[in-house]
Amino acid sequence: MQWLAWDLNLKVRLIGETIFHTLFWMYFPFIALHFSDAFGKDLAGILLTVPPLIGILGNLAGGYLSDTLGRRPTMLTGAFLQCIMFAIFTFSPGPLIDYLAFIGIGLGGALYWPASSAMVADLTPEEDRRLVFATFYTAMNIGVVFGPVLGSIFFLHYRMELLATCTLVTLAYAIAIYFLIKETRPASVKTEDTSKVKSSIIKEQWQSYSVILRDKPFALYILSGILVTICFMQLDLYMAVYVKEFVPEQPLLSWGNWSLSLGSTEAFGWMVGLNGLLVVLFTMPVTNWFQHWNDRNSLILSSVLFGLGMFLMAFTTHIWLLFGCIVVLTLGELIRTPVVQSFVSKYSPEDARGQYMGASSLQFSIGRFIAPLTIGLSAWMPPVGVFGIIFLCALISAFLYVKLFQILPKKVGTGSENNE
Repeated sequence: MQWLAWDLNLKVRLIGETIFHTLFWMYFPFIALHFSDAFGKDLAGILLTVPPLIGILGNLAGGYLSDTLGRRPTMLTGAFLQCIMFAIFTFSPGPLIDYLAFIGIGLGGALYWPASSAMVADLTPEEDRRLVFATFYTAMNIGVVFGPVLGSIFFLHYRMELLATCTLVTLAYAIAIYFLIKETRPASVKTEDTSKVKSSIIKEQWQSYSVILRDKPFALYILSGILVTICFMQLDLYMAVYVKEFVPEQPLLSWGNWSLSLGSTEAFGWMVGLNGLLVVLFTMPVTNWFQHWNDRNSLILSSVLFGLGMFLMAFTTHIWLLFGCIVVLTLGELIRTPVVQSFVSKYSPEDARGQYMGASSLQFSIGRFIAPLTIGLSAWMPPVGVFGIIFLCALISAFLYVKLFQILPKKVGTGSENNE
């Protein structure tokens, strides 16, 4: 499915979300530093556990609203809320308001994304969804590559100007959604009585998600995803600690009397940068290479590769071997990402697609909440022990995917793929 053939809704969102993600990554990596300076490390650590919990509620609400009110109104609500919160952050008089605005920005994004993902599924045929989701993932990671580099300049020295730019860009994108993006909620859903939303939204939402989470295959899918997310998050958590504490300064390149050496901090930056660069360059090729793999084999292989790439780091401090580990785990990431979103769109009923997308986000929110425990483990375990636990999480995730596809309806697990 070529980009030029995409629906206008998808084109507008691809451009808008690419710009927004670049701005997001210009401030997000420095938020922990900002709040640590303002509140102290201990209090900041506690405060930063709150946004993922708010995100869980926001994702569930966003999924419910996208199925009852529609994709477009929910996306508009999320976008305008982010715009308002960015404006408050820009002109904030102190760190407490900064923190509340940061939570509000996260809540706006949590409302937006389930509806956004559901809209992609609404507009693309099943056989094209992996490639479309992969394209959006590539665009997001352009921001991951360039955002932190620009943010190291703008957030630290021109924070007010950066946040004002985020406010204006988010406002422009919300206006573009209002004028250019059309509603895509399936016609079968539009016959629902949305008056119930006003009178009993919490009750209705609780009942809907209770049904979804009692769905045994989907519950297994969420649990497995939580374990994988715990592994993925270590790129920004334990891997940073390991590199800082155990990887010595060493030459990256040398020629005659000239050499380029990296300290531990620089080595970590290069490793994260390599991961982002590989995602940008190879998301589409890898998606094409694995296009004919079924979801079962893709998810199992991705879990094993990511866990293995992490585990191998415990046995080396050589920068080029660490780069090799990054290649292995990034391959697992690239195989997994488009399959995850495509799987949910195939599995979910058409009239509850937004809610399933919202429930699916639980794996990321809960995983992000649990993942920092590895930092505590590292205080009394050697690296091989911590990386071993990370690898174990990945292997258990792969095992749960095996169990999932044993009880899953065959048409969902295999589709037209041919590698059984």
